[in-house]
Parts: sequence; structure tokens; C-alpha cells
Amino acid sequence: MGWPGHDWWDPHRAETEAAFVALVRAIAEGEAVHVLARPEWADAARAALGGAATVHPARVGDVWLRDTAPIFVAGPDGPAAATFRFNGWGGKYLYAGDTEVAAQVAALSGLPAVDHAFTLEGGGVDVDGEGTAITTRECLMNPNRGGADEAVWADRLRASLGVERVLWLDEGLAFDHTDGHVDGVARFTAPGVAVRVASSGPGDPHHARLEAIERALAGATDARGRAIEVVPLPSPGAVRAPDGEIMPASYANFYIANHAVIVPVFGAPTDDAACGVLRDLFPGRRVVPLDARAIVVGGGAFHCTTQQQPEFDADA
Repeated sequence: MGWPGHDWWDPHRAETEAAFVALVRAIAEGEAVHVLARPEWADAARAALGGAATVHPARVGDVWLRDTAPIFVAGPDGPAAATFRFNGWGGKYLYAGDTEVAAQVAALSGLPAVDHAFTLEGGGVDVDGEGTAITTRECLMNPNRGGADEAVWADRLRASLGVERVLWLDEGLAFDHTDGHVDGVARFTAPGVAVRVASSGPGDPHHARLEAIERALAGATDARGRAIEVVPLPSPGAVRAPDGEIMPASYANFYIANHAVIVPVFGAPTDDAACGVLRDLFPGRRVVPLDARAIVVGGGAFHCTTQQQPEFDADA
């Protein structure tokens, strides 16, 4: 994870830091948490976290390590940290240090880094661990990421992440700074099972996009030929920032921890129903709802601010 020390957060720093600390503490109940912070932020981070995480002075721009850190893989030569190019979500938000995060996290992990010379953000692709990925054309095929077509991306994802089947959605959420990251609209919860965000009705600002996703995933099969069970997850509808802007709020932006699923909630009437759906899908884990409004004002939530390093089997 990365500490929210950037001055972008200053107008709501107290609320953001409190939400971030709550997230770290919830994850730390079941696994070790490591937080990257610029040297000038490190003391403040340690004081706020109070031992819940190990703070590493590092070159880092902002908190979105899902997109700037490596994606950990089990390959033919053993576990590795797959690193990619990062261009600030198509050149929109370029923070000093973010292009260096992947190499730093790979070094901290103790695993070999395998570099790939194309732009890919972790929030732009979701995988089932058995060869299937969900993604969006809006993000991966965007000209601001190089504009490669589906065939090129199929080859790239096969070589870098072991993906054998790609499920393509056209678009992610509306008002999404990331150009449609899939982790706002559809996620795998287990091999053969995925959630898709379901529109709350015609007044939902994401309605048309979510209806299209429902159609795209109907009858989908995975890399092993199984029909994917696609479970509707409620949309919170229009969640607004203090300035009135609609934020890309989604319950699909949960973090799967060893012991729990940490779910962003937004003070919406659908909060409890969304947690109920995820509780049914993760019977071996507690569902922990945390208010994410002070984080999603920056454009993402709990999945966006985290990148997990799995514990690999010796035979993986």
C-alpha cells in the first residue's frame, strides 16, 4: 500500500488518513501490511498507523498501488513479480515516483522481477487464477495506453499473466478517472464465479454501462470451459463528492484478505445488501464494511489502494 501523503489530499486529509488507517488495521488482522511512503511522509505514516504496518521510505506518488505495483504470478520458473509500464492512467495524473513503484515493490518482495514493455494497470484486469481474465476495451484498448487490439492483448496477457481466455466488456463505470477499470464493475470471487455490478435503475448514472455488462457476461465460459456463475452485486447509485461530482463508487472494489473481505461502503441504502451478497460468496471469511467515501473522492477504493503478494505453494 502507499501512504496518502500527496498534497492532493490536503482538503480532506484528516478524513482520508482515518479511512486509510482503518483499512490497514482491518487487513493487518490477518496478514502483514507494508506501506510505502516518501521519506518526508514516513514519520507521519508510522505515527498514524501505530505499528499496524511496516512503513518503507520509498519513491512513491500516490496510494494507487493496484496500478503502480507489480502483479505477482506463479510461472514456469517459480513465483515472480510481473512489472509493467505505468503512464498515469493515460497521462492524466503523473505523480513523481509512481513509475518507480513496481521495481521497488519487486525488490522488497524478494522475488525476481519480470518486466513487460507495455502499459497495464492492475485494476484494469481481474483474473480467476486458472487462466481466465475479465477486462474492458475502454481501458486496455484506449489510445492513451497504446491502442492495441484484442489479439495483441490476448498475446500479452497470456505471456505476462498466464491468461488463456479473455472476457471483454466494452466499458467500466461512468465518471471513472481510470478509463473504465474492470475492478469497478466485475470481479472473480472464485474460479467459475464472478460478481457484476447491477444497475439500481434508469436513474443510476452507470445504468447503460451496467446493462451492457450484464448482456456481455450472459452465458460466459472460462478457460476450462465452465459456465461462469455471474452474481449481481448492487450498485450504490450516484455517490457524490463534497463538490457534487459523481464518484466511481462500487462495492466491487473490495479487497480479499486472508481472513476477511474488506468492502467499501458509501452510506447508501444498498450497503447492507451488497455486504450480504459478498458474505454468501465468501463463507470462509468475515465481511468487513468500511466507509470509503474519503478515499473514493480520489477516484478509487480498497482494491485500488492495495496489491497483494500471495503465498505460493512450493509446487506452483
